[in-house]
Amino acid sequence: MLGFALFVQSQTITVLDAHTGQAVDMVTITSQNPRAIALTNTKGQADISAFKDAQQIVIKANGYHQETHSFGELKTLLFKVLLTPKPTLFDREIVVSATRWRQNTLEVPTKITSLSREDVALFNPQTAADLLGQSGEVFIQKSQQGGGSPMIRGFSTNRLLYSIDGVRMNTAIFRSGNLQNVISLDPFAIETTEVLFGPGSIIYGSDAIGGVMSFQTLSPQLSFEDSIQVKGGSASRYSSANNEITNHFNVSLGSKKWATVTSITHSKFGNLRMGRRGGPDEYLRPFTVVRIDSVDRIVDNPDPHVQDPTGYSQMNLMQKVRFRPNSKWDFEYAFHYSETSEYSRYDRLIETRDGLPRSAVWNYGPQIWMMNYLKTTYSEKTLLFDNLTLRLAQQYFEESRIDRNFSGGNRFRLRTQLEEVMAYSVNSDFEKRLGNHRLLYGVEYIFNDVQSKGTAVDIRTNDPVAVPDRYPKSQWQSYAVYVNYLHQFSKKLNGQAGLRFNGFDVNSDFTRHLAFYDFDFTNSRTQNSATTGSIGIVYRPSNSWRITGNLSTGFRAPNVDDMGKIFDFVANQVVVPNTNLAAEYAYNADVNVSKAFGKHLKVDASGFYTYLDNAMVRRPFQVNGQDSIIFNGEMSQVNAIQNAAYGTVYGFNLGIAIFLPNGITITSKFNYQRGIEEDDQGNVSRSRHAAPAFGITRI
Repeated sequence: MLGFALFVQSQTITVLDAHTGQAVDMVTITSQNPRAIALTNTKGQADISAFKDAQQIVIKANGYHQETHSFGELKTLLFKVLLTPKPTLFDREIVVSATRWRQNTLEVPTKITSLSREDVALFNPQTAADLLGQSGEVFIQKSQQGGGSPMIRGFSTNRLLYSIDGVRMNTAIFRSGNLQNVISLDPFAIETTEVLFGPGSIIYGSDAIGGVMSFQTLSPQLSFEDSIQVKGGSASRYSSANNEITNHFNVSLGSKKWATVTSITHSKFGNLRMGRRGGPDEYLRPFTVVRIDSVDRIVDNPDPHVQDPTGYSQMNLMQKVRFRPNSKWDFEYAFHYSETSEYSRYDRLIETRDGLPRSAVWNYGPQIWMMNYLKTTYSEKTLLFDNLTLRLAQQYFEESRIDRNFSGGNRFRLRTQLEEVMAYSVNSDFEKRLGNHRLLYGVEYIFNDVQSKGTAVDIRTNDPVAVPDRYPKSQWQSYAVYVNYLHQFSKKLNGQAGLRFNGFDVNSDFTRHLAFYDFDFTNSRTQNSATTGSIGIVYRPSNSWRITGNLSTGFRAPNVDDMGKIFDFVANQVVVPNTNLAAEYAYNADVNVSKAFGKHLKVDASGFYTYLDNAMVRRPFQVNGQDSIIFNGEMSQVNAIQNAAYGTVYGFNLGIAIFLPNGITITSKFNYQRGIEEDDQGNVSRSRHAAPAFGITRI
């Protein structure tokens, strides 16, 4: 990364870690005479013009020894202060995923893992999914190269929640099958990544059952100088395993009131080459399907280890503008855009039936994500709040599936299923402090408009072929009110409790489906609600111990994918809509113990247990009293998503960090989870989303 900056002298303090030389943010700077207070930004900087002539300026931050200087002494130090870390190995990061407000990890009763921008530079991930996998605590599943579906504590897909700058990415068509949406995020544009383990429904609502992945993208940084501060960076990368070529560029400009940041990344991935040892033979690509002289032909792949075709390209763009007219108001607008090319679903292309390929074509169409986002922050002590944050967001999602069979009646039918979702959200979060009491509360409204269109052509004549839509035309709404209460009982004991009430409404129109299916309804509407709660404690008997316990519940409201999807998941099996679904609930308990042994060893251990009730699963169903219908020209058994099952997941996480002389660090993480769930037939079996034991060790 390359960078440059322009500065002029002013009364701006810079606070750095005395050991690492890195900037320390959230440093509190206070004086009594004159009475003033300031807080450092992510660059460790703060304007201390108001402290002029002060004889005693106190500079303190969590995890560091306090420093006290006069203004004159700071001037002698050229306004540069080095803070010495306290002799403890506990994390001192400031996180936002737990409450959407800045909070020190030492005060959070739930397990949170953070990945910084420095981690991104070290891990050098190709996608945001790879970044999560490099944490050593999130398991990533891939059905094709253009993918990456996280698994956390035995849950995945629509039982996990993605948050970008405090805005939920989950939509009404997030499915129980593997999701690829996380690759829409650009690792180069991510400032911090936080993974909250366990239910996060108090703050994030539906879907936050197994955990929350919170991504904070690059923020425009204001300058404390009189001139404009300019900073930029670029990166280029080549990867031999898939002939990846990536180029990235970012630039930020900052004055005292205005700041911008621009980030552009383009990646091109070639076909992925498997390793020659350890990979299952069924993943090999011994053949490809090529259409020659209007006939699909099987052609030998000269190198079966090359997964042909799996290549694709991707473009990411981010633009942010920030305006801070005074100390009370702060406005930030962001535009995010991500688009992939069409890419194949490799696991479907290697499937065979009766010795022949099942599919001649099976591709995902371009995956597009766009977000317009406006964040307004107001800081002033009032009767109801000290700080207020309002988030307005509009998102557009587009995805499609393009398929054609190799043989059978549909070998000439090229089908495209296109889905578009417009998602609107409003969040208003409030913070109020009263001594050792801290109240965080808010309201939220979300609206998703789902448009789905199925089209097909006969490749011999290019004539249109009528096919059903994947989803009905639908509107999904969620509205909620929530509150979190934090209290410091003593220097050793902190407590936190939360409550959320959430209503949801799903309205679907099946008119376009009636030409294909003999449903006994045209419209459906489901209105229901869910209430969740949590309570946790943090106990620190000494500087070397940290013990936390947390009880929480989470929920997932039925969405359009659950209630309205029509698709063939295997041969002669079809899923049809079910308009009588309720929310599923998770009940969770977890405990964490951390111990520091001197200055060179830290050990973490966490255990958890989650029970999922009223779980939505696929079970046999009937349409107009019939258990089978004609679908895609074949008689198929009818199934539907139903509240008919339960599941349990339990496990533990272990972490060890060894700090050796000369800056050498050894870290190791190990994760074990085991789950059971009722399957489609009501039998109890191992949970398919409880990953095998995994971990990572680094030096």
